[in-house]
Amino acid sequence: MRKLLLTCLTVSLTAFAVPSHAKDDAATSQHRKETIAQHQAIAEAHTAAAECLRSGKDEKTCHEELAAACKGLALGKRCGMRHAH
Repeated sequence: MRKLLLTCLTVSLTAFAVPSHAKDDAATSQHRKETIAQHQAIAEAHTAAAECLRSGKDEKTCHEELAAACKGLALGKRCGMRHAH
C-alpha cells in the first residue's frame, strides 16, 4: 500500500511539473530563435558595410548605409559595434 501511494504521488507531481518545464522550454527556444535572427541580421549588415568599403566608397557613405541597415536592430550608429581607428 505504501509503495502504491508513493507511486501515485510521484506520478501526480511529475504530471504537474512537465507542463511548466515545457512552457519554459518553448519560451526559451523562441527567444533563442529571435536572438539568432537578430545576430544574423546584424552580421549581414556588417558584411554589407565591409563590401561597401571594399568597393572603394568612402567611409562616411558606408557608415550611413550601415546605420540605415541596422535601424531597429542594435544600439548606436555602428550597429552595436565600435572599433578604434
